[in-house]
Amino acid sequence: MDTLRFTAGEPAVNITRLGPGLWQALDDGRVAGRGEATTRPDGRVFLSVDAWHRSVFDQLAREMLAALPDPVHTVVDETDRELLDGWQRAGLTVRRREWEYVAPTDPQVTGPVGLPSGVAFVPAGSADEGPLRELDRVIRAEVEATVGWSEMPAEVLPRAAGDTIVDPSKYAVAVEEGEYVGLVRVVQVTRLPRIGLIAVRADRRRRGIARGLLTHTLDVLRQAGIPTASAEVNEANAAATALFEGIGARRANSAVELMRHGR
Repeated sequence: MDTLRFTAGEPAVNITRLGPGLWQALDDGRVAGRGEATTRPDGRVFLSVDAWHRSVFDQLAREMLAALPDPVHTVVDETDRELLDGWQRAGLTVRRREWEYVAPTDPQVTGPVGLPSGVAFVPAGSADEGPLRELDRVIRAEVEATVGWSEMPAEVLPRAAGDTIVDPSKYAVAVEEGEYVGLVRVVQVTRLPRIGLIAVRADRRRRGIARGLLTHTLDVLRQAGIPTASAEVNEANAAATALFEGIGARRANSAVELMRHGR
C-alpha cells in the first residue's frame, strides 16, 4: 500500500494505492474519491475516477497516470463536459467518437426482412460452435489487418484467455453454401438489447448480408415483444453508420474514448 499527501489545491488529500488497479483519496480520514484501472478482455487498460471535487479528481488522475504504463484509455459520455475536461487536463486526448444508436424492430420501419438469394439465417442459439469460432477467427484477422480490432465496439464481458466468443448462444449467423459467412451478437443485460457486433467475411461483403442479419435479428426481438435495440457505432465507420441509419435507427447519445499515447 502506497500513500502520497497532496497539499496543492483544495481539498488536500492522501492518495493511497489499495491494490494493482485501485486508488483511494482520503480527506481527513473521509473518502473523497476513488480511482480504478481495469484491463478489458482485449488487453487495453481503461481508467475511471469518482470524485466530488475537481482538485481531488486531478490529484487521483495524476497519481494513477504516474503509476501506469502507456497506453491508457478512458470513455466519457460526451455530454459530461466536466469529466471530459478533467481527463484532458490530465493529458489524455480524444482518440475516437462512438455514437449510440437506438434501432426499431418493426419491419414497417426497418424495411423488408431478408437475405440475398442462397444465404440462410441461423438464429441465436442454433449455430454450430466449431464453424462459429472459425468465422470469428477469420473476421477478427481481417479486421486486425485493416483498421485494427480496437476500432470495433468495446468488448467488456469477462472471458477465458483466447476465448473471443464467450457465449455461442448470443450469436446468429448467415450461411452460404454450407459456410458461415457473417455473424451478429446480441446481449441483453437490461430491457434494451445491445447489438454488440455485426460482421461479414471480406469476400462476401457488399451483397446485403449484414443488412439481412440485422433485420432478421431485429425481427426476432420484435416477435419477443421488444420494440428497440441499441448499438454503438464508431463515427469513422461510414459503412456501419449507413447500415444502421438505413434501417431507421436514430442517434441517442455519444461517447468519446480518450487515450494517453506516451510520455
